[in-house]
Amino acid sequence: MSRYKGPKTRINRRFGMAVFPANKASERKPYPPGQHGPRLRRKKSEYALGLDEKQKLRFMYGLGEKQFRATFDRAKRKEGVTGDNFLLLLNTRLDSIVYVVGFARTRRAARQYVNHGHVKVNGVRVDIPSYECKQGDVIEVCTGTSSRQLATRSLDGSQYRATASWISVESDLLKATVNRLPSKDEMQLDVNVQLIVEFYSR
Repeated sequence: MSRYKGPKTRINRRFGMAVFPANKASERKPYPPGQHGPRLRRKKSEYALGLDEKQKLRFMYGLGEKQFRATFDRAKRKEGVTGDNFLLLLNTRLDSIVYVVGFARTRRAARQYVNHGHVKVNGVRVDIPSYECKQGDVIEVCTGTSSRQLATRSLDGSQYRATASWISVESDLLKATVNRLPSKDEMQLDVNVQLIVEFYSR
């Protein structure tokens, strides 16, 4: 399954939450999309519930099904709780950190920003959005004019967005440091990760 490029409001209404940044359209119509949206639906099966949770998280991080599943498989091979490992891998992706610190306004924009070579990690240019950042890594915007202009505009537009407490940001230098890996509480989303683990374990 490829990455979703359709109407974001439709996805928000489908899941009843702001999977993508909320807008007025989803506030006006708090029921599922489609001509049959307002009517009551029958109770969902366990499979359907797991599928919904999986799709919500996949849409949040803007990943295709193949890459999303590959990330889950990596998490499953690691020691510890699979669900926690999965969230950790998603949150420490380079494109995810670029978005969280405000160098890009959306995760999709962050992925493109990294892909185009605008970001360095520990002084080395990295153009792989799925690059796994670790404690102590320094992420900074390249010195090119276009790179810095894009990041500066994004920071101006996201200045009221809370930055993750496990990352420190030096906005004037367009630099961020991963001080530590996020804790379980810091990765909490309105998604039941255990249902995703069970869905993929069938």
